[in-house]
Amino acid sequence: MKKPDYLLLVLFCLLSFSTVFADESASEEKPPISFKVYIQSGMTHNMKNPDNNQNELRVFDGKSDQIQLDLLQVTAMKDPDPGCVGFKLKISGGETAKFIHARGLGEADNSLDLTEGYITYNLPVGQGLKISVGKMITFAGAEYIEAGDNPNYSRSLLFNYAIPFTHTGVRLDYPVSEQFTSTVYIVNGWDNFSDNNTAKTLGVSLGWTPSDQVSMYFNGLRGAEQDNNNENQRTLFDWVATIKPGEKWLILLNYDYGTEQKAVVSGDARWSGVAGVVKYDFSDKVSLSVRGETFRDNQGFRTGTPQTVKEITLTPEIRMDDNCIIRPEYRHDWSDKKVFNGGTSSSQDTLGIGIIYKW
Repeated sequence: MKKPDYLLLVLFCLLSFSTVFADESASEEKPPISFKVYIQSGMTHNMKNPDNNQNELRVFDGKSDQIQLDLLQVTAMKDPDPGCVGFKLKISGGETAKFIHARGLGEADNSLDLTEGYITYNLPVGQGLKISVGKMITFAGAEYIEAGDNPNYSRSLLFNYAIPFTHTGVRLDYPVSEQFTSTVYIVNGWDNFSDNNTAKTLGVSLGWTPSDQVSMYFNGLRGAEQDNNNENQRTLFDWVATIKPGEKWLILLNYDYGTEQKAVVSGDARWSGVAGVVKYDFSDKVSLSVRGETFRDNQGFRTGTPQTVKEITLTPEIRMDDNCIIRPEYRHDWSDKKVFNGGTSSSQDTLGIGIIYKW
């Protein structure tokens, strides 16, 4: 184990022990530091039984017929009052942690990841300007690294291929009004802990909540992402809408469009996609989420093959109690190219199940 692995392991253990004693050290009214524990396990079966046991074009659930600890997470955070300093520290372990390492922090076979670590100062100006410095998850996209914060167990194609996972840099948050929020990012780039050039990537996020039933975000990223190259720009536009037409209904919509200059032999690369999720609560204990999407990778820059790929996912949810949920899942992926089952098929079908515990 390398030295960075030892450091992450020590931090992980310290945070784990801290959760045990959190109630004793906290104030009766409001604890100064909050702690969260997240555990996710699961398995996915590819119904075509590929020889390599791989679910193609899937990231976190890419292995077939393997029972695995997807994610073990411990989070400590303090939300700063005006004029005060806060922080967030999130350490992840398990199979998922192998795929979210930022460049310059961890290697592909490491099962521990420093997912977030930043300090926030709440500058008492107007409604309060929060200035955060460090490593943080991306603001783009409709889904999260943790399946428990999403309607489905598997992640969408857009989450896997259209957007980054994390950023390292500076974030400025300002609530313009009750309906509008604004955030500006100056970061090292897409999934870069250490920058690969001397340019910075600029991000902007505008949030609009016209009512309790509708909210949406307009997100943009632009910057040079190629090694030792400050000229060729990567641009992303990301739109997310959350709609609650009734007490039992949830609709989640996501659109992405990205380009990068001189990214492939033929010139510029382009990718785009749209996804939609509909979730219905049959009762306090049972829900069903249906997701459909299409992702177009014109030059194969994001997926490795020029293609248009689509998927539909059905995910029942059973809430055992306030902390534990179980999600069986059926998913069908298909492409206009033979990219599945070792390049012999244009589609794949999987059955999965995830067990999630949050505390």
